[in-house]
Amino acid sequence: MRNRIAKLLGISVVVLLISAASVAQPAAVPMSSVLYAPTLRIGAGDLLDIAVFDSPELSGKLRVSEAGEVTLPIGGVIRVDGLTAEAAGSAIAERLRTRDIMTDPHVTVFISEYATQGVTVTGEVRTPGVYPLLGAHGLLDLISAAGGPTPTASRQATVIHRGDPQHPEIVPLDFHAGSYAQVNYPVQPGDTVVLARAGVVYVLGDVGHPGGFLLEQSQRLTALQAVSLAGGANKTAAYDRAKLIHQREGARIETDLPLKKMLANKIPDVLVADGDIVYLPPSGSKVAASKAVDAALAITTGVLIYGR
Repeated sequence: MRNRIAKLLGISVVVLLISAASVAQPAAVPMSSVLYAPTLRIGAGDLLDIAVFDSPELSGKLRVSEAGEVTLPIGGVIRVDGLTAEAAGSAIAERLRTRDIMTDPHVTVFISEYATQGVTVTGEVRTPGVYPLLGAHGLLDLISAAGGPTPTASRQATVIHRGDPQHPEIVPLDFHAGSYAQVNYPVQPGDTVVLARAGVVYVLGDVGHPGGFLLEQSQRLTALQAVSLAGGANKTAAYDRAKLIHQREGARIETDLPLKKMLANKIPDVLVADGDIVYLPPSGSKVAASKAVDAALAITTGVLIYGR
């Protein structure tokens, strides 16, 4: 009887430990869904507000030189380039201590002015430029300030941080209403935001929704999938006279696109690429094929771009 009770107690303890562990440890979050902005560091041209507790003669505002140094009123030259404000305060306190200027200095450093107060926004925005960043703002705030994305803008942006240019961040974007707060990634003064261009595949002719469809760099799209995105072919479409038009180095390459055989799985579906045009003429059209293709090429600049 005692052995049975001991076993039951042992099992209960194990269950409780497992339950406690599951409660104490939060669910793992995929690293790809969490983005962190690096800590902003001091750079040349920044203006530092240095405060030494109870020592106004040692306090004041100092501009960081091109060499990344500041000259203390008492204590000499000290390098602060690349340090955080907190680390700079510790370095200055150590200098005052080692030079026997103060026995127990308390130093705080505030970056009151950055050499580059603005953020550069370039790429697929309507008005690229340098935009001032005073206060806390996010990536989508800056894109909005730059006039918003163009119709062919990618759904991801590259943020290059001034303090860590070797490790740019790729930030996914969602421009639909109500999604701004979820992806409003923080940016810092001196950062550069690059909104790349997405590829565009055009589906024109006798389809439900003729237009251009965004194609991200990592996305693979076939001719049948493109037609599906365009609402499918109308009943009057001439499947057997469909064309795939490539633009390669300024030259136009036209190939037949037997969509009916592809739908019947008699031949494999083909991949389409950025700038390609899938054209389905109406079955009753009397227009010559070459003129129809010319017409399709002429209207690509004015079609509606989907996917934004």
